[in-house]
Amino acid sequence: MRLGKVVKSNSHCDYIVQLDDAYAVDHPPSADAFGFGSFVKLEEKEGRHWAVGLVYNSQLINPQFLNNGPRLSSEPDPLFSPDLIEETRTVLGTVLIGTLIREGDRTYGVHGIPRVVVPVNTLVSCMSQDEIHHFHRNPQQQSQFCYYSHLLHCGGTFAAELTQQVLTDLVESGLFLGRDQRALEILCRELAWKTTMGAMR
Repeated sequence: MRLGKVVKSNSHCDYIVQLDDAYAVDHPPSADAFGFGSFVKLEEKEGRHWAVGLVYNSQLINPQFLNNGPRLSSEPDPLFSPDLIEETRTVLGTVLIGTLIREGDRTYGVHGIPRVVVPVNTLVSCMSQDEIHHFHRNPQQQSQFCYYSHLLHCGGTFAAELTQQVLTDLVESGLFLGRDQRALEILCRELAWKTTMGAMR
């Protein structure tokens, strides 16, 4: 599902995505379509793939908030009142964690900070469960989770909570089996313990 488009960046791996609204598309994304820790892909429609990211923050923009300008003392005349355009926006902070490589019938992920600069207006969409699974496979089709430390350093104010959310979602997804699943569970418990102990200091 398409969410919106890139409108700016705060750094090489921190991009701001403006969500589509009813003025931009016929079917804008619902609030359940995206959320904290959601995997997204930045790519052109039927074109180049740029990066894989995670939603780490959201912000509501409302220009009318605390607008103390002059007001009409009576009801406006409908013949002379201008049309009002709703200028509220929802933007998402997205941290880039790698790219998805497609080679013939093989798809795998490359984890880390992408080298390319993602252009403005690049489309952003939710990733499917299959794409998330492929992203966590290396070229040899072995499981990988190499963006762990990057996420803890570049995941914003809630970096630890974001990493915990991603690990929990991956554990509960059922995409991994055997020792891969156990490794994710150990990482999840270890991070939860570190976060709890850090909060007690």
